Amino acid sequence: MVKILQKLPDPTLDAMDVAIGKKAKREKRRPYLGMSGIGQPCARQQWYGFHWVAEVTFEASTLKLFEDGHRTEDLYADRLRSVPGVTLIVADPVTGRQIGFEDFGGHFKGHMDGHIEGLLQAPVTPHVWEHKATNETKFNKLIKLGMDLGKGALKEWDFTYYVQGILYMDYGNYTRHYLTASTPGGRVDTSVRTNADPKEAQKQKDKAEKIIFDKSIPEKISDKPDYYLCRWCDNSDICHEGAASDRNCRTCTHSTARREGGWRCEYHGVDLTYDAQHEGCTSHRYNPHLVPGEVVDGDLGEGNWIEYLMPNGKKWKDG
Repeated sequence: MVKILQKLPDPTLDAMDVAIGKKAKREKRRPYLGMSGIGQPCARQQWYGFHWVAEVTFEASTLKLFEDGHRTEDLYADRLRSVPGVTLIVADPVTGRQIGFEDFGGHFKGHMDGHIEGLLQAPVTPHVWEHKATNETKFNKLIKLGMDLGKGALKEWDFTYYVQGILYMDYGNYTRHYLTASTPGGRVDTSVRTNADPKEAQKQKDKAEKIIFDKSIPEKISDKPDYYLCRWCDNSDICHEGAASDRNCRTCTHSTARREGGWRCEYHGVDLTYDAQHEGCTSHRYNPHLVPGEVVDGDLGEGNWIEYLMPNGKKWKDG
């Protein structure tokens, strides 16, 4: 890959990056656990995200990558439709929305890029279609794996993408997945097909169920903050350094994700709207698993307080 030199000073482009960041910050947190990320190796990271322990912000460079990915996906949808005999559907004909699946009361969701039929290499079999735009190094790796492993390539190339694909196949009753991949901008492309994997799909569903409904936090993937996955994690300061989590309903010990859908505050006896979950209230008391201390006393009834012995030897009373 060609190394990009430090860019020339340009106040207009700098202001553009600031505007991109502000626009993204106005977007609210995702209310559900995504099938697109459940295959990531650290379950604790997924738990943190679902329970809104910290607001995640992205640099403008990352947001540009996301935008490039979405636009390249649209580009390839148009290109695939130009092939005679190929039918590609990217939206539910009834709702007009992206084709999606959900489970566990809507707490676990995924939206596939499309449903494709008429592939020249498999004209009869319907496939889940996904497109990924990736850098040249990763792109070349997929080509090699495709040559060596055939339908086993996706699992070795990117396990998170693999899990996303097999979950869509499982929920949509598909037997095949068709991944197209390209370099940024769609100048060079390749593809791999993947078979359904019901056993792994069930394993990932079980993982999602535990993340959603279990108030205890999964084990760390590593006790070392300089572990390569921990170094780049947005929640490393909370996980490894005991930093405070955000105060909202999802980090409160009184709130519960309901199996029939939605969230409920057991303390006030009310169902929580999405906006209410963001707002929180003065009755908030941290889920003890988010506090880096030992519970020594408490009254979650009328008193509504929990006392901890913190690692520094001092006591701290929440409430």
